[in-house]
Amino acid sequence: MTSGSEHFTEVEIHLNPEDVNDANKAEAAVKAKTGKSFIPGSTLYLRKRSVDARKKQPFYVLKYLIVPPGATFSEIPFTLNQNNVSSAREVHIIGAGPAGLFAALELINLGIKPVIFERGKDVRARRFDLAAITRKGVVNPDSNYCFGEGGAGTYSDGKLYTRSDKRGDVRRILAILTQFGAPKDILIDAHPHIGTNKLPGVIAEIRNFILACGGEIHFNSRITDFDIKGDKIKSLTLFGGTTVPVQTLILATGHSARDIFELLHNKGIPIEAKPFAIGLRIEHPQEIIDQIRYHAIKRHPALPPAAYSLVTQVNGKGVFSFCMCPGGFIVPASTASNEIVVNGMSPSKRNSPFANSGMVVSVDHQDFRPFERFGELKGMHYQAGQEKKAWSAVGEGQKAPAQRVMDFIQGKVSTDLPHSSYIPGLASTDLSEVLFPETGTRIKEALTIFGNKIKNYLTNEAVLVGVESRTSSPVKIPRDKNTLQHISIINLYPCGEGAGFAGGIVSAAIDGMNIAVKIALE
Repeated sequence: MTSGSEHFTEVEIHLNPEDVNDANKAEAAVKAKTGKSFIPGSTLYLRKRSVDARKKQPFYVLKYLIVPPGATFSEIPFTLNQNNVSSAREVHIIGAGPAGLFAALELINLGIKPVIFERGKDVRARRFDLAAITRKGVVNPDSNYCFGEGGAGTYSDGKLYTRSDKRGDVRRILAILTQFGAPKDILIDAHPHIGTNKLPGVIAEIRNFILACGGEIHFNSRITDFDIKGDKIKSLTLFGGTTVPVQTLILATGHSARDIFELLHNKGIPIEAKPFAIGLRIEHPQEIIDQIRYHAIKRHPALPPAAYSLVTQVNGKGVFSFCMCPGGFIVPASTASNEIVVNGMSPSKRNSPFANSGMVVSVDHQDFRPFERFGELKGMHYQAGQEKKAWSAVGEGQKAPAQRVMDFIQGKVSTDLPHSSYIPGLASTDLSEVLFPETGTRIKEALTIFGNKIKNYLTNEAVLVGVESRTSSPVKIPRDKNTLQHISIINLYPCGEGAGFAGGIVSAAIDGMNIAVKIALE
């Protein structure tokens, strides 16, 4: 059980919830597991923490690293160099989400100056626009839950779980986040989470670091045009007419920048329609999910609010839970006033009385056929069409169409709706009429399958809210797999979720850093 060094040993122990924070019991369990091989005076470092709730009595699974006396070990495996890049070579970045920000951090680490253009506002100013969409149903198309400093993840949960280990060092990303104020728990939790109340502060510290190193960040700077000469972009045009010359450009605009996708398409820059997933958000009282997962009437106070992950196949398409938010809220994620888009988020304590999750269906080119006239933007128009259909069903600000779960399955419009975390409000609607048929039919069947597997999951105390549509980009911007440059515009580096190469905060950050490394090698 070595950890990469013959001097360090890794050992896994199991503890009951009431003992998980007792250092003496943890040490005793480690000593019992290792026996005579344990060297007195060794230091224990907790490396991984998770909950196993498969049996009747849930327990914690803890992995410790045993470091013998005299040996050294760093819990924070990586910190950034604070290079002064104010006079260095410039690389321009469009978008201040995780892909753009982490590309900027790595560029600084490599001695290159990042210049970022972000269409939205900084995290503090962005809060006022979120309040407007939540309380008044007023959407600012440039500053909302999707656009603004930090990107979509800043105010929609801050979950850091990823399966993208092969793309890069996940632990390095987590370590950098702790450097800027994220809790160190993200380095050990199996499903790390910062929370929407803490992540804005982390993002602000990243901005301060970039500026202190001589980088630039320009907010309220939406790109409206590219000037292309041959196989290079020569300049950017900002809203208002300002032109900015560029040598190297990272495009990290996120999955909702439809105007950028249209601009690329209209300029003849190759893009591709990409499959994604679309559906609803399902919300239960958290105590129901706790009872299901922990097999008890009341959750032990040392256990976190329970989460779940569900997946099945219906008529050849995957139907699955997405972005599950225990102890969370449903929020309005629209980027235009005539659409309804919902998403989920959780604060760091996950102390809301509700649990919500996307319940979505994979859609692809076959589903996009009615929008074939839009060419490679057909998936985007399919997505937009579903969002506008949801808005038309209610037509009142950001109030969302909704239906009790059992009523949806049984084809009945709900006579009333349960209390919900969605502040703009719900409107009782037949969601089968709101969703495109191929989506609604599959979700209905999938819910029945899940209900047969999981007792009490199907209940009219739960509500379905529409629509969950921004699961990933409907467009892929193709690039060379070796250089990461666009296949035809050689100084353009498509990056992150918006380009179709990531699926969350961590994978987008990894992609941004990988691109920065490639640029440094030019």
